[in-house]
Amino acid sequence: MSESGKAAFRIERDCLGEMEIPADAYYGIHTRRAMLNFPLSGLRMHARFIRAFAQVKEACAAVNVELSFMEERIGKAVITACRDVSSGLLDDSLTVDPYQGGAGTSANMNINEVIANRAIELLGGQLGDYALVHPVHHVNMHQSTNDVFPTALKVAALGMLTDLEKEVSLLQGELQKKESEFSEVVKVGRTQLMDAVPMTLGMTFGAFAEAVSRDRWRIFKCRERIKKVNLGGTAIGTGLGAPRAYVLRVAAELKNISGLPVSRAENLIDATQNVDSLVEVSGMLKSYAVNLMKISNDLRLLGSGPQTAFGEIGLPALQAGSSIMAGKINPVMPEAVAQVSLQVMGNDQVITLAASMGQLELNQFMPLLAQNLLGSLSLLVNATRSFARNCVQGIVADAQRCRDHVESSAALATVLVPFLGYETVETILEGCRKSGRSLREEVVFRGITDQDEVDKILSPQRLCKQGFTPDEMDRFKS
Repeated sequence: MSESGKAAFRIERDCLGEMEIPADAYYGIHTRRAMLNFPLSGLRMHARFIRAFAQVKEACAAVNVELSFMEERIGKAVITACRDVSSGLLDDSLTVDPYQGGAGTSANMNINEVIANRAIELLGGQLGDYALVHPVHHVNMHQSTNDVFPTALKVAALGMLTDLEKEVSLLQGELQKKESEFSEVVKVGRTQLMDAVPMTLGMTFGAFAEAVSRDRWRIFKCRERIKKVNLGGTAIGTGLGAPRAYVLRVAAELKNISGLPVSRAENLIDATQNVDSLVEVSGMLKSYAVNLMKISNDLRLLGSGPQTAFGEIGLPALQAGSSIMAGKINPVMPEAVAQVSLQVMGNDQVITLAASMGQLELNQFMPLLAQNLLGSLSLLVNATRSFARNCVQGIVADAQRCRDHVESSAALATVLVPFLGYETVETILEGCRKSGRSLREEVVFRGITDQDEVDKILSPQRLCKQGFTPDEMDRFKS
């Protein structure tokens, strides 16, 4: 007994025996056993997953009350408790490790027990008085872990995909602004890291924006893949143990509560045992991670040095780069984004393997799928937001350095090949090497054409055009 005279523990029982549970705990014996069995990662279930799970429980309770399977007084208390869980009020009681056996049963029971005890409290009872509100008989009425867990995962993912699409759209917009801002900055294009042909810096950012626009479309289409849920299917999709009226209504109620376009799957057995739609979504997230990796690494290269390497762009200075090298500034944001990209690619491999290892009527690795898919979404939402605001938005061009690189390389020569021929241009470049003159100067010195015509051929406007025209060739050769 404590100093106040209240017991420090309460006794709860299940089919395996009894256990002491802290008297003030909202969780119960099933959660406690899971805490002892699965002290694996030290992590908690994803916050958006908990919120979605509570919304699923609320929908089930609302339909059970509507159909008179649950007493209204109890149902109202359960619904209020669900909303308290969804708000984050009881997060400290949701203690089960996300890595767990049982296809998510421990997570489901943790949610059930917390909602039940909160409802008991709302009705004026003592925590653990399951004769008043029971975790299974009331909170889990007409449900199985096998339909509520995957449904909660899809609801959480749908909401986070909406968030990600918004952030990707903003990143695309910032890249397009740079495309316009740098449209007159001529630079050397590079293949295999070697000088290739001239282009504009705007073209570089335009290509980034185009890649991200495809990702935006993929993310939008992702939602179509996972809006069908197996809620009402209970254990394997047959709906065993649930009334038909409940099965037909509960997904629509979830749609109203969540504000997301969820609907009941036509084949609940398929939707219970097969998780290929989650693999497809993860694959689309991986595609976006691949583009983020490419863009972030390109930005690191273009800003490298800056004195002794490319140095063609300046990335925002976000923090000191070294504890010993004074004044050193590192490309920390592209580096962070690259690490996020690698993690998402790794998560996709885990999701792929976990999905492929489901057996017969159920995939037993749903907790692993949930943790990795929602983890990828969280990382991409946060990384995209920070990348757009803390990096891309503040990028500046060193136009003079870009111009110097162009003028000092043989990249401009390729522009002249269609007009003068490959061998003639080789001769001009050899003259440049011997004389020290630039390509422009060598062309004019040899009397091939005048300075104005060379400038037109090598202008940003000309470089942005798709190919050359016969008029240009005739004018140049004349």
